[in-house]
Amino acid sequence: MALVLVTTETASSGNFLYNKGFIYRINAIAALGGILFGFDTAIISGTIHFFSQHFQLDDLQTGWAVGSISIGAAIGALGSGRLSDRVGRKKMLLISAFLFAITGVGTGWATTFSLFVAFRVLSGMAIGCAALVCPIYIAEMAPAYLRGRLVSFYQLAVTIGVLLAYLSNYLLLYTGDNNWRWMFSSQSVPALLFFFGLFFVSESPRWLISKKKETEARTVLDQIGGIAYAETESAAIRASFSTSIKENIGQVFRKDVFHIVLTGMVIAFASQLGGPLVAYAPEIFKQVGIAEDSAFLQSVILGVILCIFTFVAIATIDKAGRKKLLLFGSALLAADILALSLAFSFQLSGYWALFFILVFIAGYAATIGPVTWVILSEVFPNRIRGSAMSLATLSLWLANFLVIGSFPVMKSQFGMPVTFGIYAVLLLVYFVFIAITVPETKGKSLEEIERLLTRKTE
Repeated sequence: MALVLVTTETASSGNFLYNKGFIYRINAIAALGGILFGFDTAIISGTIHFFSQHFQLDDLQTGWAVGSISIGAAIGALGSGRLSDRVGRKKMLLISAFLFAITGVGTGWATTFSLFVAFRVLSGMAIGCAALVCPIYIAEMAPAYLRGRLVSFYQLAVTIGVLLAYLSNYLLLYTGDNNWRWMFSSQSVPALLFFFGLFFVSESPRWLISKKKETEARTVLDQIGGIAYAETESAAIRASFSTSIKENIGQVFRKDVFHIVLTGMVIAFASQLGGPLVAYAPEIFKQVGIAEDSAFLQSVILGVILCIFTFVAIATIDKAGRKKLLLFGSALLAADILALSLAFSFQLSGYWALFFILVFIAGYAATIGPVTWVILSEVFPNRIRGSAMSLATLSLWLANFLVIGSFPVMKSQFGMPVTFGIYAVLLLVYFVFIAITVPETKGKSLEEIERLLTRKTE
């Protein structure tokens, strides 16, 4: 395992010997939850035409079939925060991995539409749990100087999952009438890898200290950064929880923290405004005149773009900072999706639409996509992190359901130009919100961020 000597930027400054091999190994296993998040979200894109025909669905039912996963994710997110605070981050990730494995097969081989939707909801619960707990776990394990990059690697894992889903759809397209069933079932392979990989990771030291298991926490912190790091970090974490007890743990609606929770919920909600471009990519491509097999191939290209530009975020997030990337991203995406609206309005060549969609995906992957998860994993105080992250992730999945579930109906009722124009306006509103309310958290420990953001009551 590689060792590297760095100077920290935390309040407990000093030279610590970080075990990057240990840190990256744990991060890689936890990030498998991100791969499943992306895979399960995007796999639907290649199956819509086939299962809609199989179950003979109308536009509203199709929207429900696609969007039902978001209801499950909202339920999973709402319950997972408190449960992860109670039983631990690792156990919750094991539960999500198990659900991913069984729901892939269950959705793929459902015999009725009701059973199909039921498995989609259960699959969503796995996504909601993983989407909430994975970033928290990674952030709580990471040293401050690496945290932004490591949580961004989680978003990279999500984009890899999207790419693998698109590639799976393309490769399974011509496997016969049951092609859509095999597409869904393929999810079980990475799910099993995630499940067994979790037996080789440690529990979060911050969770261990919250449960008075300081010896175990020090062991994990020692593995991360050595004895001196374990001493200083455990003291800082213990102090934050001591303060938390005095301030009545778990009360996310207190005036000293509610503004932080509300900001996180808005950030999470706005991150889903580009959802239809991922979930309905092949359908959008076909609508602008691209043949079915080409539409699936273009989706694979879209997944490649997602992965490539996520590396841009990884390279810049700890240098440029979170807020600058959110501002640049929201402005770029608003302008681009407005251009996409105009492309549909003036009936330009389908490849113009493809170009604007790819620009949107690239901009999202380099800015809002990864930065959202970094911000959410950082801003909530230790004492309410699980519950606050639940509310933020609930907000994200409700937005996902509203945006993705309503897209087929909006497309039919208003047309593509108006539909995408609405998204452009909402992104501009988000730009203003970021400029006014979102703090910069670059280079600070979780405990320093808590002290910075918490408004003390008199």
